[in-house]
Amino acid sequence: MDDAPPGYAVMLSTPTRKQCREAALVLQSVGLHGKMVRRRGEWTVIVRQSDFEAAERHWSSYCQENPPADPHPDEQVPLFGGAWHAVVAYLLVLMTFATLSFRGFAGYDWFTAGQMQAGRVLQGELWRVVTALTLHADGTHLVSNLAFGAIFGLLAGRILGGGLAWLVIVLAGALGNAMNAIVQGDAHTSIGASTSVFAALGVLVSHALIPRTSTPQSRLRRFSPLVGGVVLLAMMGLEGERTDVSAHVTGFLAGLVLGGLGCRLPTRWLAGTVVQWTSGLAAIIVILTAWGVAIAAGQ
Repeated sequence: MDDAPPGYAVMLSTPTRKQCREAALVLQSVGLHGKMVRRRGEWTVIVRQSDFEAAERHWSSYCQENPPADPHPDEQVPLFGGAWHAVVAYLLVLMTFATLSFRGFAGYDWFTAGQMQAGRVLQGELWRVVTALTLHADGTHLVSNLAFGAIFGLLAGRILGGGLAWLVIVLAGALGNAMNAIVQGDAHTSIGASTSVFAALGVLVSHALIPRTSTPQSRLRRFSPLVGGVVLLAMMGLEGERTDVSAHVTGFLAGLVLGGLGCRLPTRWLAGTVVQWTSGLAAIIVILTAWGVAIAAGQ
């Protein structure tokens, strides 16, 4: 832009008034006069031609010492693979056990053998905290957990890797059921993958709570993910005639704890194919082993 008044030269042309004002203040601090002018949709700082070289030198030096801040410093969250594969495995596992239990495969009472009954869990039948995750009361119950589990599980798989995410979700669901057994009466029973579904929500919240930069954050911003998670828990997990509210809350808390531990693992582990496949296989083994023990104990 070369249309400065006679005797003046344009030192800076910028679309933002903030930068233009900053330049004018810098020049003023070293005894030079910079005038802010808005022309043709841009902000400019003009200086006397005799001051142009000095003004440009001071402004250049200031910019080198004070580089513009990155508006999103280090905010890119690393994502990992295998999330979709893990979701497909989750859907297949739930539908397989739904088919077996709804039809009473091999004349076996899958519900009696696998439901989470607080008294029996506290007496040592710990497999029930896992087997109960694969049982559902009816088709509506099943479809609900298939849908929400796939959504939350997919998101968790993106931030932890598919295999590790589902190992954490299964273990957190089991831990949530165990915690639920402790706080409930001996006669309390529950079934369903919703404890793990809310554990997956807890994993997402724990990941969001971890600070990614050294940039100071207000407490409101820092803890807003937790507030959002609690709101989702209240909206989705605390209503309904047959809703086991306690199981949803304990699953969410277990997901927060185990998810927090998982999110602090080294990135090279989360990106490792061996780690992810081993973790995913371990999640399936945990479920099959629990059912193996349940069937053996029932014979």
